[in-house]
Amino acid sequence: MAMKKHNLFFYILFGISFVHMALGQEDERFQQNVTIDADRPISRIEIFYDEDDKAVEEETKAKRKDPVNKSKLVQKADYFFDKMWYAKAAEYYEMALAKGTETYTFSLLERAGDAHYYTTNMDRAHHWYSILYDRYDEQMDSENLFRYMNALKGTGKYSRSKRIARLYNRTMDAESSAEKIQTSPDVLESRLDEILNTKRNLKVYNLPINSKYSDFGPTFYGDKGVVFASARENKSNKSKIDRRNNQPFLDLYTAEIDSILMDFKNPARISDEVNSKFHEAGATFSPDGETMFFTRNNYKRKLKRDKKGINHLKIYRSQKVDGEWSEVQEVPFNSDSYSTGHPAMSPDGKRLYFVSDMPGSIGKTDIFYVDLLESGGYSSPVNLGPEVNTVEREMFPFATTDRVYFSSDGHLGLGGLDIFYAQISDEQFSKVKNAGRPINSNKDDFSYVFQENTGLGYFASNRDGGKGDDDIYGFRDAVPVATKMFQITGTVKDEISKDVLSGVEVEIWNETEEELITRVQTDEEGKFVLDQLEDGQQYIVKTKTNFYVDNQQTIIARENTDLEIALQKMEDLIVEEEGVLKLKPNNIYFDFDKSVIRDDASLELDKLVDALREHPDMVIKIESHTDARGNMHYNKKLSDRRAKASRDYIISQGIDASRIESAIGYGEETLLNGCVYGVECSEEEHELNRRSEFIIVKM
Repeated sequence: MAMKKHNLFFYILFGISFVHMALGQEDERFQQNVTIDADRPISRIEIFYDEDDKAVEEETKAKRKDPVNKSKLVQKADYFFDKMWYAKAAEYYEMALAKGTETYTFSLLERAGDAHYYTTNMDRAHHWYSILYDRYDEQMDSENLFRYMNALKGTGKYSRSKRIARLYNRTMDAESSAEKIQTSPDVLESRLDEILNTKRNLKVYNLPINSKYSDFGPTFYGDKGVVFASARENKSNKSKIDRRNNQPFLDLYTAEIDSILMDFKNPARISDEVNSKFHEAGATFSPDGETMFFTRNNYKRKLKRDKKGINHLKIYRSQKVDGEWSEVQEVPFNSDSYSTGHPAMSPDGKRLYFVSDMPGSIGKTDIFYVDLLESGGYSSPVNLGPEVNTVEREMFPFATTDRVYFSSDGHLGLGGLDIFYAQISDEQFSKVKNAGRPINSNKDDFSYVFQENTGLGYFASNRDGGKGDDDIYGFRDAVPVATKMFQITGTVKDEISKDVLSGVEVEIWNETEEELITRVQTDEEGKFVLDQLEDGQQYIVKTKTNFYVDNQQTIIARENTDLEIALQKMEDLIVEEEGVLKLKPNNIYFDFDKSVIRDDASLELDKLVDALREHPDMVIKIESHTDARGNMHYNKKLSDRRAKASRDYIISQGIDASRIESAIGYGEETLLNGCVYGVECSEEEHELNRRSEFIIVKM
């Protein structure tokens, strides 16, 4: 997540260790000879130590090999930056850059942007990153572009962020084989537009209990209780201030849920056995409420550090004994060499999700799980895999009966951390979906929890309009009511002969194609039955069999629904027109002035992909066209983008690029009707000309 001065806790060590838990001035014994690797991933709680100021300054000078003589302002700014005092560093970088454009070196502009980025001042981060890009775009690496892209989204400049995302993808291609945000520019644009246009019909409320400090990480405790993390002042921490953000250390608090006022009542520190003089956050509970897991700095009677002087995060467990929380014990998959944190229990209490940067992580921080064994032990950690984890940061998991929610800045989102979810089915995780607005904003949104039986949910955000730092927000979603369940019958036939087709595989998926509901085969009479479908629910029905083109259609479950599905023979796709062989699916149309592959077009392109797989020696060329509206030169370019978009889609489905001889746009040169420029035509008539054609060059 993007770091900020009020909430460096969980981010530097677990999120550059989880917003990091920083050590203040109260114990000088821990403030000597300690360093932090600021580029190493950790979470929204971690601790790092202050070194002796003079020692840090000398070490920083020794490491720096910059041939440029730096001004005292820049030296001071670099000193604060290297200590991760980003807010202070930003002040000095601003003063140095105010001296004039002759000071605009790559390093200075980069660090000025980064200092503001890490304190989530996205306006100033965007300002300096924009100048950096204008002057030194060819020198910017993937990390520079990633932060610039997020700064653009954080200031609402989504159109430009799409362009930078494309550059980021190309840079990632050059730097490594790591997974990118998206591969196709048109897909990227379409996906971001989809997220921007996704808005759930619910209202979010800033809770009155929020303080001027950081409040986040709510978790349900019993039917009417909640536990959350807060840096608010109390008798125990009032004299202990984290000097990196001038806030008290985080403690865990219990409270009662006031579901009517959407507030927490009577907050109290959870227990002195749990809360220490350093940071605690991220609690989760067993279904019976008798066992708690939570995150803390690696601390038990004394702080522990690795060979580099880094204090990592660890997960601890405490059990209730006679109504009181017992002495905490760390879990066995912790390490002094990496961080673990953000534990989240599955509803059945059999699995514990958590975040770590342990060896084997895909990105900076990944989500893992362990199974809780009947013996009281734990399975080995399992990475959720590349559907969920990216090369960037995944944090704050939360599990329902069939979904895992989490926050990420590696999946395509609105800016900073966004909240995402993936369906869980047969130990597999589906393609990730963005939770949409108003849950997500262009700032950091995280620590999402939801009560399935009441529809009550909470999350944290540093969005505009809060009380200060991270605030907890509440919402109430609609609770599903009991619905009628129906079965759907159907028959599969040949499109031309009308013969029934047996042995055809029929699948039914939910409307987002994230979850396979059931799979059956047609009987000898070509019939099939799909059971247990919700009345009024939308589903996707897919059919596939040898020698026929795969079919897909959307249905709405209704009582006594009987489907008739007509399949097209693969060979019927190949037609001859005026002596030219073509692959002829249904027409592939484009929206006016767009080159994005529409959903209906992708279904037709999938037929072409099937045909190319069926005929491995086939080579085609693509010709795309526009209607006659608009400038002829522009139309030529637009049609060329459509041709390239069609080609890129086919290649993205696993077809070798060498099998597409060319992909060229011809603008309005070959209209199919009389709708030339100046002639009034209907939208349907114009649409006939916005098409792609697929000519067979070689069989």
